[in-house]
Amino acid sequence: MTAVTVLVQRELIRFVRQRSRMLAVIVSPVLFWVVIGSGLNRSFQYPGGPQSMTYLEYFYPGTLVLVVLFASIFSSISLIEDRRDGFLQSVLVAPINRSSIVLGKVAGITILAALQGVVFLAAAPAVIQTSSIGSIVLTLFVLVLVATGLSSLGFLIAWSMDSTQGFHAIMNLLLVPMWLLSGALFPITGSASWVAEIMRWNPLMYGVAATRKALYGLAPGAGQELPGFGVSLLILIGFTVVTVLVAAIRVQKRLASKPLEESR
Repeated sequence: MTAVTVLVQRELIRFVRQRSRMLAVIVSPVLFWVVIGSGLNRSFQYPGGPQSMTYLEYFYPGTLVLVVLFASIFSSISLIEDRRDGFLQSVLVAPINRSSIVLGKVAGITILAALQGVVFLAAAPAVIQTSSIGSIVLTLFVLVLVATGLSSLGFLIAWSMDSTQGFHAIMNLLLVPMWLLSGALFPITGSASWVAEIMRWNPLMYGVAATRKALYGLAPGAGQELPGFGVSLLILIGFTVVTVLVAAIRVQKRLASKPLEESR
């Protein structure tokens, strides 16, 4: 736990020294939300949802998940920087359990992503009329799960990357489509059959669905086409557990197959 705590503290200190990261992570999704939300506001009607719901209101949960996604992925780049600066090699030769590396990095990134999500979540009462303190707390719990899963996925990919350019390319190829097909931009109802099928297999869709259900206080009529909150939460927890375990196994196998001084 000492190693985990030190790695978490290092992520937090690094973030404090690079506060412009928060501005970039939050401002980009907010502009995305305002521009696209305002452009489609009058022409949008949520199938099966409240008639009074605007697109800005519908798009808000997806933008909230986008903030967490950006924060998780941008912070995962620190693993590549740690390898380049020699810090990762110092951690690898330390007499600690190798799973501590995964837990420390993922926990630190998750905290940062959740905190940045909270900044945008503070606007929920002004955007969603049915939001309450209970729904916001429940939403925060969902966001922590989403952040943990995405942070572990980012760690898993960054562990095998040598450059930030390659990392960005893989992230754009994988995570942007995951978000686009998560129900953040458009509901699954009315989508082409092949698109709807991909969305059902997309774990991030259940994160967006759980966020949407939590924000609406599980009210009837708010996302009838979505899986239930309990189902979404179980799938999200499963995705999070699997990504953490795979990242831990990946670290152990890499270290076992190579000498410590050659591990990356």
